[in-house]
Amino acid sequence: LTTQYHGLDIAKDNDIIAKAQPALNDGTPVVIEDDINNLNRTFGTMLSYNVSKKYGQAGLPHDTITMNLKGHGGQSFGFTLAKGITANIEGDCNDYAGKGLSGGKISIYPSKEVISDGFVPEDNVVVGNVCLYGATSGKAFFRGKAGERFCVRNSGALAVVEGIGDHGAEYMTGGHLVCLGETGRNFAAGMSGGVAYIYDPDNKFPERCNMGLVGLENVDEVAEKEELYDYIKEHVEATGSTVGQNMLEDWDNAAKNFVKVMPHDYKRVLEERAAAAAEAA
Repeated sequence: LTTQYHGLDIAKDNDIIAKAQPALNDGTPVVIEDDINNLNRTFGTMLSYNVSKKYGQAGLPHDTITMNLKGHGGQSFGFTLAKGITANIEGDCNDYAGKGLSGGKISIYPSKEVISDGFVPEDNVVVGNVCLYGATSGKAFFRGKAGERFCVRNSGALAVVEGIGDHGAEYMTGGHLVCLGETGRNFAAGMSGGVAYIYDPDNKFPERCNMGLVGLENVDEVAEKEELYDYIKEHVEATGSTVGQNMLEDWDNAAKNFVKVMPHDYKRVLEERAAAAAEAA
């Protein structure tokens, strides 16, 4: 019999689990300050296991465990991150950040020092490819651009980002995606559910969108504008985004430049449910 050594005994999560004991034991909020590097793969997953083992699917109240990290996140940072855990990186992150996100919250943003030295977050990639793959719930905020296949198979999470590569929202079935910058080509291929909002003041997005299953709409309803405003506000609060803040300060004009990506079948189902609810009332 040949066994594999996975290095779980030396995983950084062990240190975090030890520091998070008050939260794990009785829900006492904790704030953990630490460094991270790209050797720390699937960071937060073992911690999430401990949360789920005791508290089940309900998890913990939001922000019960807050981790403020500095450095470079490894692959699959925050994999299946459970509700009640907030993981912030002042730095950047590799591929698959937020993979399988399960109620937790992730924020990734450059440090004030590199920004003061001339780094422009919205012009640079801060997280890699395939972020939020298969996410089911939770929130993720990225101050800067993400790579390709952003939110592929997302089924329930909120993600706010400042630009993405090709194949965004591929096979997305639920949740919300807000992009405050440009997308790559083939956006929404196989997208059957959820809603995406793309900031498109120069009307470049329509030719980059795969129209096989979706339609493009304006954001006209007051309630929907308020909801979108709140998503961006939370992004600003989590990351310090100046792109988002500028939009909020000129919201009446900024809102006009968002394109709503709505899957046809998803829209039909929502309308049918609303009609049934109205009839039953």
